[in-house]
Amino acid sequence: MNHKIKKSLFIATLASSLGLTSTAHAGHTNHVLTTQLSAKEMVGSKGDSNGKGHAHVFGIDGDATTLCYVIQVEGIQAVPVKEGMAAHIHEAGKGMNGAPVAALAGPEDGDAADCLTEGEKGKFPTGEKGIVKRILENPADFYINIHNPEYPDGAIRGQLMDPHGMKM
Repeated sequence: MNHKIKKSLFIATLASSLGLTSTAHAGHTNHVLTTQLSAKEMVGSKGDSNGKGHAHVFGIDGDATTLCYVIQVEGIQAVPVKEGMAAHIHEAGKGMNGAPVAALAGPEDGDAADCLTEGEKGKFPTGEKGIVKRILENPADFYINIHNPEYPDGAIRGQLMDPHGMKM
């Protein structure tokens, strides 16, 4: 991971933990989106009631095609990705299920972080140009779902939002 991405991940995590707003600060132009992950957000399946977590999603200044994220989970079965651990951003509003639009790293040891760029093989299954911008500008239309072998339809889920719980 290059220095610019590491710095962006650190800044986004720090900003969120300090409760900063989702508006641009100190020359940054991208919003930091957040979500709380739990089984109670699952739709159509029960999920893992012991599980919980949170995630932050953000863009990179000057790069409209790259989306970065940090996920932390606990209380769910954690296995290597090759054995069924997965995470995705799905497109659907609260209370609805939708198809995956971004393949994230499964948090096999409790956390995961990475950056995805449109056109990168296997990262954006629909191949839609502009999906990163749509996610960042319309967070309430997307959710993160964490899957494992025990709960292949999803152990925990959370709707993306700005830190104040409002659609951008």
